Amino acid sequence: MEKYPSLNVLGGPLEPCSVAPVTGFFRDGHCNSCAADAGSHTVCAVMTAEFLAYSKYVGNDLSTPMPQYGFEGLKPGDRWCLCASRFLQAQDEGCPPQVVLEATHQRALEIVPLATLKAVAVK
Repeated sequence: MEKYPSLNVLGGPLEPCSVAPVTGFFRDGHCNSCAADAGSHTVCAVMTAEFLAYSKYVGNDLSTPMPQYGFEGLKPGDRWCLCASRFLQAQDEGCPPQVVLEATHQRALEIVPLATLKAVAVK
């Protein structure tokens, strides 16, 4: 699987999203992507209790530990490479997580407008 260029939505180098917990399609701490990443795990999101509850409600439980996969479960404040479409869905529902623009892959822009990401960017 060849990675797309590691560039963020601002056009600069893609910064790490999280190594604790380790995130990303490639589990390399970055929101890198490739053709095989059908979900576009490209948005570096900062988890909130509201977003985690919403995600669980819509069928993607990110907060419950799954030790069989080495997943401890996310908690508020954790950063995670989120699917761009899930971010947009949460935005439309009024409960988006904050976003780290420098760690959000440029591929996210295929689904989410830059202005939408900037509106919830970590300051």
